[in-house]
Amino acid sequence: MQIEISRDEVLERFIKYIKIDSQSDATSNTTPSTEKQWNMVKLLEEDLNQIGMQDVHLDKNGYLMATLPATTQKQVSCIGFVAHYDTSPDFNATGINPQIHENYDGKDIVLNAEKNIVLSPDYFEDLQQYKGQTIITTDGTTLLSADDKAGVTEIVSAMKYLIEHPEIEHGKIRICFTPDEEIGRGAHKFDVEKFGAKWAYTMDGSEIGELEYENFNAAAADIYFKGKIVHPGYAKGKMINSMYLASQFIQALPADEVPEKTTGKEGFFHLSDIKGEVEETHLHYIIRDHDKKLFEARKQKVIDEVKKMQDAHGKENIVLEMKDQYYNMREKIEPVMHIIDIAEKAMLSLDIKPNFKAIRGGTDGSQLSYMGLPCPNIFAGGHNFHGKYEYVPLESMLKATQVIVKIAEITTQEV
Repeated sequence: MQIEISRDEVLERFIKYIKIDSQSDATSNTTPSTEKQWNMVKLLEEDLNQIGMQDVHLDKNGYLMATLPATTQKQVSCIGFVAHYDTSPDFNATGINPQIHENYDGKDIVLNAEKNIVLSPDYFEDLQQYKGQTIITTDGTTLLSADDKAGVTEIVSAMKYLIEHPEIEHGKIRICFTPDEEIGRGAHKFDVEKFGAKWAYTMDGSEIGELEYENFNAAAADIYFKGKIVHPGYAKGKMINSMYLASQFIQALPADEVPEKTTGKEGFFHLSDIKGEVEETHLHYIIRDHDKKLFEARKQKVIDEVKKMQDAHGKENIVLEMKDQYYNMREKIEPVMHIIDIAEKAMLSLDIKPNFKAIRGGTDGSQLSYMGLPCPNIFAGGHNFHGKYEYVPLESMLKATQVIVKIAEITTQEV
């Protein structure tokens, strides 16, 4: 059966969602981490009720779940689809003004002439594969928030399509929209038992065809260096500059094992934040590796270098706080690889070439997989997330919506 998703409807829904500022905030202790995320999820609640979803429930932590009842009498596993509605706090997301570029000609796209901000295929080579398509971009002053409002749009659009086409046989489907994924908390208060699906898919990948079931193991390390401030005119033998101590630590880690010099499954140490003055300097690192043994070795490297500096400068002057964040979901997906086979079959039936990639990061799915809900990741279509060069081809969003419908259909056929 041909799956005809309304182009205009998907575009209109996406534009509506991205215009709502729903950035998360890592410094907040609430869930959701920002009050403005409620604006987004309450709109989603209205939309799910409007299209006819059942059991629509928004909990006190901002997790929105809903049910699409089965249209088959077969005993079919309940499956789920998940996306996050928060937007990255890494770049401005206020006043998003999307630009629609119909029939892209393969050349430079001027995002902002006044500020000379250009999205160029000379630098972003992936643009070339979308020649002739409709490209949605920023105006150069904000991110686009296709991460992950493209995924949200696709799930809502697919559910609406299935409701309008009851002749398509499918089992019970559960969906959930989560807050705070961008700050690593998207799955923290996810009620897997209440969700009730046997497995799920996050619609949170990038370019068309991506199908991912492995990701980084991840840890965060905060290192505090304490110094002593003395008037610089009388500082000899007395002042201890914590910024110099921090610099020594930075130099002790491998210079080539950083994000900007690694690719694929290569791990890294990433210094993502530094705050310093003479009396105290704070370094924040994220530590990543796909291989569990290499991941543990990276953490041990940090511990060892801190220990060396503690021995030289005093244990009380260098303090390490380190904790694991998430793990490679491959360990939890491999025993149920039929869920990958179903997604692959869905893509192939739509003439989409599956692109199996190892995620150089994490998704809600990695944490959910360890919480008992196997949850690989499927493309949502966006590129260049978290910045002014973010874009998404409309055709990729339409294809992702079709993939959701096909997965629902194929799951029933696989019984």
